[in-house]
Amino acid sequence: MNDDTHSERYAELAAVGPYGVRPGHALITLVEPHPGHEYAYNRWYEDDHYYAGAMAMPWMYAGRRWVATRELRLLRYPEDSAVARPVTTGCYLSTYWITEGRHDEHMKWTVAINRRLDRDGRVCHDRTHVLTAFHDHETTVYRDGTAGPRDVHALDHPYRGLVLEVIDAEPAGRRAGMLDWLRTRHLPGRLEGSPAAMVTVFRPTPLPGDRMGYVRQVEGVDTRLTLLWFLERDPRECWAEHFTGLDEQVAASGLGRVELVAPFLPTVPGTDTYVTELRD
Repeated sequence: MNDDTHSERYAELAAVGPYGVRPGHALITLVEPHPGHEYAYNRWYEDDHYYAGAMAMPWMYAGRRWVATRELRLLRYPEDSAVARPVTTGCYLSTYWITEGRHDEHMKWTVAINRRLDRDGRVCHDRTHVLTAFHDHETTVYRDGTAGPRDVHALDHPYRGLVLEVIDAEPAGRRAGMLDWLRTRHLPGRLEGSPAAMVTVFRPTPLPGDRMGYVRQVEGVDTRLTLLWFLERDPRECWAEHFTGLDEQVAASGLGRVELVAPFLPTVPGTDTYVTELRD
């Protein structure tokens, strides 16, 4: 294929298929840099991978990185988390929105480009993937109704913090009931008067069989829901009042179990802010 024909293929692909702006899918990845490699990992991700391994890809149109200092990780619960073992594992969270209906096309590109990056020595292997999954969007619940930013803006709006929550519907088959309870009862009540402007709710999807070997297959694809709470205040200022007891409330519903509640701050792009606060 000559260069002109290759370029024309881009025009053909852009002319067909969905091209809305709704965040129909998401990549949510929680990563632990290996001890002693925190600075190198952060610089690699900030300077190269965030762009070459994510934002430069087709249909991935918004992204944001988040960091959990040691102080923030000590706030996490439950202690016996099925997601993070121990529960303090996972210093960095990256979140990305993908155009609705473009999951399959994006997956083909991301597998191919990550294989190329690895072959070219542009992948940091001094890290562990704690939770890495592509997700389908289920719902977004807003604190203020139609006022304020929508979920499409969430990764660009200057939110001051984020809380990652992972719920397992128990037993299997109750996820639809859990989703309905979250959307109509639990989240509206928790959002009222809180520093969280919105909560986006996603369900994880399996990773492809030809994924990179350092990323493990997703657990709980039939039972889990992943929630992102977008905060207008520093989570350290409002944790005790607004974010304790989520596990008890979910358990009381009889529909499932909270596997992780974890607060984060936004990173400062292009800097090593907070790196010195990751360890003891």
